[in-house]
Amino acid sequence: MSDVLPRDARALSGVRLYARSRAVPGTLVLLAGTAVLALWAAARTGSGPDPDRLLPVVTLVPPVAAAVIGTSLYSASDELDRTAVRPWWPRRLAQLLGLTAVAAAVLPLAVLGDAPAVLRNVLGCTGLTAASACLLGARLSWLPACGYVSAVYLASDGAHGRAVTVWAWPTQPGHVSAAWVMATGAFVLGTALYAARGARSEGIRG
Repeated sequence: MSDVLPRDARALSGVRLYARSRAVPGTLVLLAGTAVLALWAAARTGSGPDPDRLLPVVTLVPPVAAAVIGTSLYSASDELDRTAVRPWWPRRLAQLLGLTAVAAAVLPLAVLGDAPAVLRNVLGCTGLTAASACLLGARLSWLPACGYVSAVYLASDGAHGRAVTVWAWPTQPGHVSAAWVMATGAFVLGTALYAARGARSEGIRG
């Protein structure tokens, strides 16, 4: 029994050190702030009959949350991660899934007008951000998701047709299945890529 407790204590200490090195506590605080922002923005829209009144909040707040998550995907050294005695992918996977679960739990509660669409957009934007962290580094991981969603929000106004539900998935209502397929696919692929490779190193090379 005396051998088990120190081992458990070391494991818990390792989890804490990993969380601190990835700025997870600060990320959780920022996610809470994003939920407050979403709640305030949703309240500002009022309760009119227009079903699209919440579209700016539903569309533009999830990439902000994904950008917050992206800041914690930083890897000090991808070479150290690859050569570690224990594989790092379970830690990376748990970190990303845990932060996504927090965002997916609190943001839909803040925007009850179309909670399914908020949940879908959180998943899709987080997947894009995770994949971008592997390609661009955590510091710029927010850029593709925020840029794409902003462009779609502007370009999809008045657009119609089945193809719109695919390329403009962030602006679709929560019940559109094609939009869910796109967002879920982005999340699965981005999560798998980040868990396997980690974020691109941003260290200065000589």
